[in-house]
Amino acid sequence: MDTLKNQIESYSGDQALFALRKSLEYSTKVTFSTSFGKEDQVITHLIAKNDLPISIFTLDTGRLFEETYATFDRTIKKYKLNIQVSSPQTTEVENLMTKKGPYSFYDSVENRKECCSIRKIEPLKRALKGFDIWITGLRSEQSANRSEMEMVEWDESNQIIKIHPLLNWNSEKLNQFINTNNIPINPLHAKGYPSIGCNSCTRAIIEGEDERAGRWWWENTKKECGLHN
Repeated sequence: MDTLKNQIESYSGDQALFALRKSLEYSTKVTFSTSFGKEDQVITHLIAKNDLPISIFTLDTGRLFEETYATFDRTIKKYKLNIQVSSPQTTEVENLMTKKGPYSFYDSVENRKECCSIRKIEPLKRALKGFDIWITGLRSEQSANRSEMEMVEWDESNQIIKIHPLLNWNSEKLNQFINTNNIPINPLHAKGYPSIGCNSCTRAIIEGEDERAGRWWWENTKKECGLHN
């Protein structure tokens, strides 16, 4: 992993496509997780347009915005891709809803983490099984938590190498690339949603807030669900 990390981080050109190609030199078992946000759409574009043999999956929590499903549909039609869907275990969702109701996550941090674990963490672990490298669309500019991340790192929880090809991209570069390449994006971005998750747990942000402020806005904890600790 150290060699891969040094090669990618020392590359003087645009690291995004280079990182994707280098990941495939390291292993044929590479997967990319998309939630159909701007960053993920850019990576999907790079994978599709360069015919990179990287599998793509998404987590369908069962509580996504209709706009997100519509972006999913536009994406597979535009790029002629198969995107694997990983959903929560039905019995786990049924038990949670039966015992605690549909909005237990508003009651405590513990309840919110329980919901995230059932709807996101467990499906993620199944989706990553058998892969050596996990590609993400994280950017350091998104939040203070993510500013400390490295482009290539080891995910101890999932026992997998994580690569963040867009880590050093700023918003201006991201939007310019999207506009230049006519990449389909979630219409919620234009309504003040830079970060989009489940519809019950995401709001638009106001001027001056960081990009993750609209996620679990009722909490004063770090704005992560556990996918990217």
